[in-house]
Amino acid sequence: MNAPAAITETDLHAYLDGELEQDRHADVEAYLQTNAQEALRLRDYQAQNRALRDMFNTILDEPLPESLRQKTMPPARPMKTVWPRWSLQRIAAGVLLATVSGAAGWLAHGQYSAADRMAALPALPHHAAVAHAVFSADVRRPVEITVEHEDQLVTWLSKRMGGPMRPPKLGPLGYELVGGRLLPGDTGPVAQFMYQDVNGQRLTLYVSTEIKANQDTAFRYTQEGQVNVFYWVDGKLGYAISANAPKSALSLVATSVYDQLERKP
Repeated sequence: MNAPAAITETDLHAYLDGELEQDRHADVEAYLQTNAQEALRLRDYQAQNRALRDMFNTILDEPLPESLRQKTMPPARPMKTVWPRWSLQRIAAGVLLATVSGAAGWLAHGQYSAADRMAALPALPHHAAVAHAVFSADVRRPVEITVEHEDQLVTWLSKRMGGPMRPPKLGPLGYELVGGRLLPGDTGPVAQFMYQDVNGQRLTLYVSTEIKANQDTAFRYTQEGQVNVFYWVDGKLGYAISANAPKSALSLVATSVYDQLERKP
């Protein structure tokens, strides 16, 4: 009897999307049982898929305005888009699909389609908002290393990120550190610190090493779905503060984080 073929990335994504051939299911499941890191990675992808669907459903289920409906479809039925399950590597393709289907994602409060707004967002705040939506909703394991082991968290993230990664103190603004985790970026590591207030409202600081040369370093704000994001670039690192908090409150947090990072030794 021949040994099963090696499990590939294609097999894993087909398994995640429910498209894997039946005779390969047992092979992939056996592989995941003996590869804890890969199993964890797929669980994170599944959580991200759910968060993305939740994030975009609030946008894409809104009806077309009357002017567009008359041109594109019968007036009796507003268009709705049913989204397939996404894997992490298909996020970019999904945003492109949203652009093509922009009429179905009309935002009632603005003149631009949701797809136009999403396509215009820089990668840094987009990735930060997605990571926030995925992990801030996780009740059992929102972080990899908790605040009780903050020294270990700082040492680990600093080593992996190639520089000091000490989380800012946000206690005066009502947010206490929960912990943090390391995330995979497109070309390098990403750090995420999570905070929480007394009401359970969570906020995340996303630190990326994937910053290209000649980036605009201005302090900026954007919104993606229900997530508000303040972001900026400092040298080789990009920072983004994400939360479902009001813009005014998040602005105070972002300013505090920025000031603390500026004073770092």
